[in-house]
Formats: sequence, structure tokens, C-alpha cells
Amino acid sequence: MIKKIILSSLFLCCYGMLSAQLTYGTTGLLNAPSAEMQRDKTVMIGGNFLNKEITPPRWDYHTYNYFLNVTIFPWLEVAYTCTLFQSQSIGIDWKVGKGKFTNQDRYFSLRVRLLEEGQFWKYMPAVVVGTSDPYTESGEGQISSADGNGYWCRFYLAATKHVSIGKEQVGLHLSYLYNRRVDYHLNGFAGGITYSPSFLPDLRFIAEYDAKDFAIGTTYLLFRHIHAQIEFQKMKYFTGGLTFKIHLK
Repeated sequence: MIKKIILSSLFLCCYGMLSAQLTYGTTGLLNAPSAEMQRDKTVMIGGNFLNKEITPPRWDYHTYNYFLNVTIFPWLEVAYTCTLFQSQSIGIDWKVGKGKFTNQDRYFSLRVRLLEEGQFWKYMPAVVVGTSDPYTESGEGQISSADGNGYWCRFYLAATKHVSIGKEQVGLHLSYLYNRRVDYHLNGFAGGITYSPSFLPDLRFIAEYDAKDFAIGTTYLLFRHIHAQIEFQKMKYFTGGLTFKIHLK
């Protein structure tokens, strides 16, 4: 286990901080929300390998996703994410195409910042409300259907505060998540800690609890545009991906 973490960290250090979630294609920690936001008019395009341990139960196999994310205003972020389905997940005869990716699940995510960090007093945390995959076309078209096709559905309130310890900076993140799904129910607190060393500020270590599991990971930003991220869900299952980001004028 320790060997995996060391090797992964060395891999990233060979690449140059961006807070992006592999699973949802949004700003956040690894799989848990945060109240951090991208710079105004930031565009992110990314793709990820998703271990089956990090996905909703509909995916009982490893899969992939890709996304487009735009921070329209400093307080508003929108993302569109697609996750690949294998044939057996959508009712295709296994003799014809079992194990092949033949379709994809699509959904939007929305994040709105209510408060900036330090907005009214120096100890004020940033506060964000957000949702992913809120609407399902099955289950009679309900919001947050208990058994529809909104597999990634979640609603949340998140707060973030960064604390300086000497030259070092630590981020403290707390959120509350909710949905009504019967197969992937989220209803509880999540949180995490982030650390960026002063000698390498684009490197970021993350430890989190996402309301279901504990995870650790790291991110790095190369050439100001290429963001690499790895995660060990349940402290041992690898998930990873790359994101390209630009700032529009």
C-alpha cells in the first residue's frame, strides 16, 4: 500500500493545482464536494479511468468517463459528464457484445457559490451549493428519483476554509450530501483535508471521506494546463485521469 502511494506521487512529480473531481467532472476533492471554485471563464475538458469501487452499483465493472466543465462566472460552474456503459448493462445479449462499451450515461452538474472565503470576516469559509445528475427521465421524470436512471444523483452544501501553518497551507472541507436513490443512497456528512507544500505549490495531497468510503489521492498541474489526478478509493483501489484546462479572456 505505502509503495503504491510513493510510486504514484513520484509519477506525478515528474509531470505541474487544480481541484477537480474524477467521478463528476466538477471542482471538488476526489469524490467529495468542496467549496473551492475555478477562476472566472475557466474551461476544463477531461477523461478518467473509474474503478468499479468508486462508481454506483449499476457499473459492476471498471469504466471510463469524459466531461466538459465551464466556470461561466466566478460563482457559477456547469459541467456535462458522460460515463461509458458496457453492453450487458443496457440489455444487449451477452453473446453479441458482453464486455464492450456500447452506450453512455449523460448528466449535468451545477455549482453555485454563496459566500467567498473571508468575505465578511477573516474566518469566514467559502460556501457552495451544488447538484449532479438531479433529474431522471425514468421513474416518471422525478427529481432525485429513488430508482430512476439518475445514477450519479446528489445534492450538497459544502464549506471550505484554508489555514496557513507557517509557510504551509492546509485546506479544511466539510459538506452534507443527499439523494433518495435506493442503490446508491447519499445522506450524510463528507469531508476532507488538502495540503499543498510551499516548495511545490502545484502539488496537492488529499484525504477524504465521501459519505461512504475513505480515500487518498494527489493532483499535479503541468505547464499550467494539464492536470493529473490519482485516487485510491477505500485506500487501495486505483482511479486516475487527465484534464486540460484553459482560461478564456
